[in-house]
Amino acid sequence: MSAISASLVKELRDKSGAGMADCKRALEESNGDLDGAIEWLRKRGAASIAKRADREANEGIVVVRTTPDGKTAAIVEVNCETDFVARNEEFVNFANAIADVLLANDVASEDDLWTISIGDKTLGNLKDEILAKFSEKIGLRRFSRVQTNGHIVDYTHAGSRLGVLVEFDGPAIPEEARPIARDVAMQIAAMQPQYVRRDQVDASTLEKEAEIYRTQAIQEGKNPEIAERIAQGRMGKFYEETVLIEQTFVKDPSRKVSDIVNDIAKVAGGTVVVQSFLRYNIGEKAN
Repeated sequence: MSAISASLVKELRDKSGAGMADCKRALEESNGDLDGAIEWLRKRGAASIAKRADREANEGIVVVRTTPDGKTAAIVEVNCETDFVARNEEFVNFANAIADVLLANDVASEDDLWTISIGDKTLGNLKDEILAKFSEKIGLRRFSRVQTNGHIVDYTHAGSRLGVLVEFDGPAIPEEARPIARDVAMQIAAMQPQYVRRDQVDASTLEKEAEIYRTQAIQEGKNPEIAERIAQGRMGKFYEETVLIEQTFVKDPSRKVSDIVNDIAKVAGGTVVVQSFLRYNIGEKAN
């Protein structure tokens, strides 16, 4: 028979949730027949139900991991269809295993991730076992691995539906400053900033926002000159809502997040800045 195309392997993978190598083998064994390949996978426990890709997987958990020195961190979102499975111990262990493997290995792609060994099996084998156990669409939706010369702090919200990683640039954050740094991570979880600093906001976004405010002012009866001043004034509010260090601190509205970062710096004994952050929330649109 002719060689199995990569697109056919991907289609089978999407439908079955099985690993790439298993899908290729199944297609070879079934002479390229998709239904036959699905049946082959099901018989071997690599796919517990066909056409899982047609269903929604909006439940699951987010797992974060950070090395003790705060130099490397990982965050993963693993999805399933029901809260029942999301709370199942085996599913939770599977998600934790992915995060542990990712923390320990600098992988280039998801396909590479599944080939990494854990004990006497690969992570892909573990995935196949989970798919065979639960008749649901289950998959790794997204993942990131962060390394820094600074310090990374993690936070997981109750229920493991939301996780945050914050990268601080500067000296190592001492133990007594960890609660303050964690407050910054909690701020990101609660207030959903889009940027760390205002210089990260692209020009097109700024112009779009300013045009909205100008139009609103003109519709309120203001002349163009006044409308422009009003628009610029309202841009300050835009920054306060979307830029992390300019947000009002949720635990103390009399302060800004920038003040909290300065508190960390005082304890750490050097200049500390927020370099980046990642925020994963189950079911949200991925960036």
